[in-house]
Amino acid sequence: MFIATLLCNPANPVLDPALPDSLRNAWGGGAVTWLAPGIAAEFPLAEMPGNRWDVWADLQDSGVDLVVQPQEGRRKKMLLADMDSTMIQQECIDELAEEAGVGSRVKEITARAMNGELDFEGALIERVGLLKDLPETVIAKVLKERITLMPGGAQLLATMKSAGAYAALVSGGFTAFTAQVAAKLGFDENRANTLLVQDGKLTGEAARPILGREAKVEALEQITARLGISEADVMAVGDGANDLGMLKRAGAGVALHAKPSVAAECDIRINHGDLTALLYIQGYARDEFKDASKG
Repeated sequence: MFIATLLCNPANPVLDPALPDSLRNAWGGGAVTWLAPGIAAEFPLAEMPGNRWDVWADLQDSGVDLVVQPQEGRRKKMLLADMDSTMIQQECIDELAEEAGVGSRVKEITARAMNGELDFEGALIERVGLLKDLPETVIAKVLKERITLMPGGAQLLATMKSAGAYAALVSGGFTAFTAQVAAKLGFDENRANTLLVQDGKLTGEAARPILGREAKVEALEQITARLGISEADVMAVGDGANDLGMLKRAGAGVALHAKPSVAAECDIRINHGDLTALLYIQGYARDEFKDASKG
């Protein structure tokens, strides 16, 4: 059995009740269940529809995301999440670069790296080099003034953890940021690169080895082995090319507001919903969400 989930941005609840009903009728599905009025609904299907991606493309113009996945095992035991442009709305290195006066140059490199046009490690080394001599105190300033959480993240973490899931934040960014974001949202652990500092200033170097695409896959392998769960029990979420390894290996790999080249390689593509979409596609109704967040 499969489950088709229709959802939209909770801040713009445009899901018309007629839509899931008509789609269910067209696909011969079962009864529609509303997970949140105007925001998310689902219905069961006996088989994967052959025109799934055609319907998905049509719905994008209406601000609606469509996910069709196997029903069995869709509620996951672990969340493996990227940070930049996934759990937060910014790219940390771009924000540091703005403070250093090299914002436009660094943003261009970041965009190309996230789209898979550049080698991630080389691009990171080049961008960190442009931050040389930036005062270490700027990190706290950027965290306070420039970094905002992605909507729905607190509910995602609190709800999955209340159901017994483990949560790991894995980033090609920096520990100075992941430590704060992980603590605020309630992640169990975080992994990222370390910016090297000397005499109160960034040296323009990151500690080796550089954490990139393969390190995220290694985190998936290591943490599932430690927890005694399978990779099928994991929901991974990210937006960039360096996330594709873990997105393809996890039981549910979610491309969230992802670069087109990344989304094209993933079966779960969320372009309109926020992070609560990851709860809806697991079958959680809005009244099951936990809203408590740390910090």
